[in-house]
Amino acid sequence: MLQIRIATQADASAIWQAEVETAAIPGHLVSRPGELALKSFEIKIRDLASCGRFVVAEHGEVLRGHALLEPMPLEAVRHVSRLTVVVHPGHTGQGVGTALVSYLQNHVDRDPKVHKIELLVRASNTSAIRLYRRLGFIEEGRLAQRVRLPDGTFLDDLAMAWFPTSKAEITARSLVLTDRRASGY
Repeated sequence: MLQIRIATQADASAIWQAEVETAAIPGHLVSRPGELALKSFEIKIRDLASCGRFVVAEHGEVLRGHALLEPMPLEAVRHVSRLTVVVHPGHTGQGVGTALVSYLQNHVDRDPKVHKIELLVRASNTSAIRLYRRLGFIEEGRLAQRVRLPDGTFLDDLAMAWFPTSKAEITARSLVLTDRRASGY
């Protein structure tokens, strides 16, 4: 059975290795394999223990994926957390991404500090986009030619967001006000 738990320092090496393998697949991660350092994962796990959330999906004793919610650093946008999800190679299509995102959405629903989750996803990653939409994320924009692959081709990124259900009324009012302003009312 798949279990979601908080990442520990003991997970850093497996997370790093999975990201290196994933980064080798063009279009999956922005980072390239040589740009990833084990130490940076150790630091991220440590830092998010106090201000965000870093989780892993585990079956048996094998990590199948990981995800993190990282609050934006500036006070004016601290209510927004950036979501990163990586399903480890060989474990896609098994519900790992759904389990990770759902776990973090449930966490945010109980966290009064977070009012929005943002993410960027390659426009070519249709399975991830389908997952995010199924879990309530909306598309907020498209960043054209944002990622350059090793062969020189470019990929667009989609900016997507999710608003916690406990804050949905506030979000709905905000969207109505924005629509009114845009239409001149």
